[in-house]
Amino acid sequence: MPLATTFAALADPTRLAIVQRLSQGEATMSELTTPHAITPPAMTKHVGVLVDAGLVIRRKVGRSVVCRLQPAALTEVQAWLGDLTAYWNSSIDRLEELLESDDEH
Repeated sequence: MPLATTFAALADPTRLAIVQRLSQGEATMSELTTPHAITPPAMTKHVGVLVDAGLVIRRKVGRSVVCRLQPAALTEVQAWLGDLTAYWNSSIDRLEELLESDDEH
């Protein structure tokens, strides 16, 4: 899944809260809806966006729908952030070296 899709899904505060909740373990749709001031159909749409982005997996258990986090999608985000962090750390190191060489002259 493209990172832009993942970030777009996570840009919504409700969906971000859902992902944070699911990072603690599986939850039913009812459990996900309870802390939010939204209707069950609205929660279904939010979860659908997360499913489409590859962040969440849902399955039917009896009469309930249970959701869980799909860690593979977040691994891709983590790798991207790691690359970005390495770039900025390298840039800061080069800047420090440049500033130190200016101090010596």
